Formats: sequence, structure tokens, C-alpha cells
Amino acid sequence: MECIVLDKKTDYDGSQISSLWAYNFADIQSDSIIAFRGGCDVKIEHMIDLEDKKHGDMIFSTDMIHFIVEHFDSTDLKLVYARQRLFTAIVKEILSEYRADIIRNGDDLFVDDKKLTVSIASTSAVSQKIHFGINVEHDYYGSLEDLGLGSDDVQDLMEKIANLYYNDFLDIEKDLRKSRPLDVV
Repeated sequence: MECIVLDKKTDYDGSQISSLWAYNFADIQSDSIIAFRGGCDVKIEHMIDLEDKKHGDMIFSTDMIHFIVEHFDSTDLKLVYARQRLFTAIVKEILSEYRADIIRNGDDLFVDDKKLTVSIASTSAVSQKIHFGINVEHDYYGSLEDLGLGSDDVQDLMEKIANLYYNDFLDIEKDLRKSRPLDVV
């Protein structure tokens, strides 16, 4: 697995959720997590959540932290949703260091009854994909500002979150290689 945290502004428009984006963007042909900061404006043609699409919901923010995760070991939709929930729990664990009252509901995080994050998971013929975004600043939705985090804290936070997910998956790979199957004595 590869972990990249960009230090240049990169906007998210929904096209990054397509399979092999990391290969096209950064020549990565393995499982990966790529973190970056930028605006978010998902057009209707890139919306994956059919409820959002049916309701004409907007997915927009002027400033977000984005994480794009891709795994090639399966195209199982249930597994990618489990991985999305793991990622959400990791983000909650880290953000709870700043505010203990963050609430998780499925793949969403809330602060002061305001939605702090957006996320989607899906599969393609070759991989599983996750997008997870956290509002940096926002008037209507929850944001990192509500947690007392400033603009200067964002890069370190992106690295902390991306590296924890990356290290968890390295640890899982190690565990797979040391556990015997139940039917073997």
C-alpha cells in the first residue's frame, strides 16, 4: 500500500472516485491512500449516492481535506463499506483528541449537531474506492474550525489520518501472514 499526502491544493469534483485515478494521477498501481486539501464541487454526473442524486443534493465546500482510498484485493461492495466505516472510526478517534463530543453515525461525523464530513464508497470491475472529506471551514456545516483547529493544523492532520489508515492496513497484512486457518492444527 502507498500513502501520499499532497501539499499542493487539489480540488475534488467526484471524478477522483473513478477506478485507477491514483495510477493516472500519480502512477500508483497498488492499494493506496492519497490525501489532499482543496475545494469540493461534485457535479451530478459524478454522484454515486443515488439518494443524493434523486434529491438534487449539492456536495460543495470551499475548503476540505480529501482522502481517496483504493484497494485492488476485492470488488465486494460490503467489504468496501466496512473499510469506509473503519476509516470513519479512525478519523473520529483522531478528531476526538480535539473535541470529545464528536458523534459518528455510520460513515458520517457530526459536531454540534452539524455534519462535519462527507463520504462515499463504491466498487468497479478492478477495485474498491472510498472518498472521505472533512470540512476545514464552513458556515452551515461542521468544520475543523469548530474543533479549534486552524489552517496551519490541516497538513499535520491529513498526514496523521492517512498514516494511521496506512499503518492499520500494513498491520492487517502482517497478521494475515501469521494466522493459521481454523481447519489446520
